[in-house]
Amino acid sequence: MELVDNDPKYWEFIRNLRNMEGVKQGFIQQDEISTLEHARYMLKYNNYYYICIVNEKPAGYVGVIDDDIRVATHPHYQGKGIGSFMIDEVMKKYPTAYAKVKIDNKASIKLFERCGFEKKYYLLEK
Repeated sequence: MELVDNDPKYWEFIRNLRNMEGVKQGFIQQDEISTLEHARYMLKYNNYYYICIVNEKPAGYVGVIDDDIRVATHPHYQGKGIGSFMIDEVMKKYPTAYAKVKIDNKASIKLFERCGFEKKYYLLEK
């Protein structure tokens, strides 16, 4: 398992994973992301994303934008320590990073707690 720099060859993997049913529900923003919209985003933020490679295949991604962590693991790889690995590795690069997690996203809450994060609650404006 290794964390590699993002590259345009992984952009569609990220977009598909982010749009996947069961994955996108964990994110605050749940709208379907188009190819064009994603390409524009990646052109701006590519250097802040990393891909977890397992057996030469992408298994998940982690990114840090303005110190806010974004992470997703492909369902086929969940429960194998990949999320923890990605968070631990990205925290070496961004030690002040934090995560905004939906209160009902129990899997992400467990992941971040396992990685040493502490819960704090905030209310967001609509």
